[in-house]
Amino acid sequence: MALYEHVFLARQDLSQQQVDALVEHYKGVISSHGGSVGRVENWGLKSLTYRVKKNRKAYYTLMDLTCPPAALNEMERQMGLSEDVLRFLTVKVEAHEEGVSAMMQKREERSERGDRGFGDRGDRPNRSFGDRDRGDRGPRSFGDRDGGGDRGPRNFGDRDGAPRRPRDEAGAAE
Repeated sequence: MALYEHVFLARQDLSQQQVDALVEHYKGVISSHGGSVGRVENWGLKSLTYRVKKNRKAYYTLMDLTCPPAALNEMERQMGLSEDVLRFLTVKVEAHEEGVSAMMQKREERSERGDRGFGDRGDRPNRSFGDRDRGDRGPRSFGDRDGGGDRGPRNFGDRDGAPRRPRDEAGAAE
């Protein structure tokens, strides 16, 4: 018999008991066709990266299967017909992993970190424009404006306030 890892996603509006009932149903399908189910891990309700059949979250469940291909085909056929199962993926493996899966290890590591202390952090510092001086720069320079005063009249070259002269058509074509 072949060894498989099977993950399926159940709808977010199901309860945990309904997800457990789905697992028991699919265990029965596998065992009735001469297979067996090893470890079953419920990863819980997780956010999806994108919507799947109008759902933003789903219950993830991992099952280790030892069964003939006919049993797997029947279980996948029933999952495809079920409205409660959003997606499923089956991977053939050489040997089942011992211990918990990588997803459960992540969850345990996160719980070991404990509270990160993101409670009330007190008042935030004043973040207005004038408070941006970090102390590593000199005073601001405003170029020729001398502290932001009037720059005086603008110089546009040879124009002395006279109207613009007509364009020379011959010179423009060159």
